[in-house]
Amino acid sequence: MIIIRLNTHSGVPPYLQIVQQVKHAIRVGFLKEGDKLPTVKEVVTMTAINPNTVFKAYRELERRGFVQGRAGIGTFVLRQPPGPRPSTQIALAKSLALWIREAGEKGLDQESIEALFHATLHNIRKEQHETNSCTDRWPR
Repeated sequence: MIIIRLNTHSGVPPYLQIVQQVKHAIRVGFLKEGDKLPTVKEVVTMTAINPNTVFKAYRELERRGFVQGRAGIGTFVLRQPPGPRPSTQIALAKSLALWIREAGEKGLDQESIEALFHATLHNIRKEQHETNSCTDRWPR
C-alpha cells in the first residue's frame, strides 16, 4: 500500500501533494491498474488532515481519469499516466541514483544536488524551447 506523506513547508496544498504522490506511484509502477488506494480514513490517520482534503484529492485524480471510486468498495487505479513504461523509469532511476551517489561522494550535499538537478533540467528545457519552438517534448 502507498504511504502518503505531506510536507507542510512545501507551499503545495495538501490535496495536490496527495494527487502528485498517487500519480507518481502509478507512473513508476508501485500502483498498478486495479490496485486499491488507501481509504480516506487510512490517509487521514497517516497524515492527520481533514477527510475533505483527501476526498478533494481523490476527486481530482478521478477527474483526471487515473482512478475510479466505487461506492462502498473504495478507490481503484484505472490507468497509468502517459509516458514511459514503469520498467523504463526504474532503469532511469537506477542510473540517476548512481549519479546522486557520485555527486555525494564528490562533496555535494542534498541541497546542492537538488539545485544542480533543477538548474540542469531548467537549462535543458530552455534549450529545447529555443530549438523546438515551444514544443513540450524532449529532443531525441
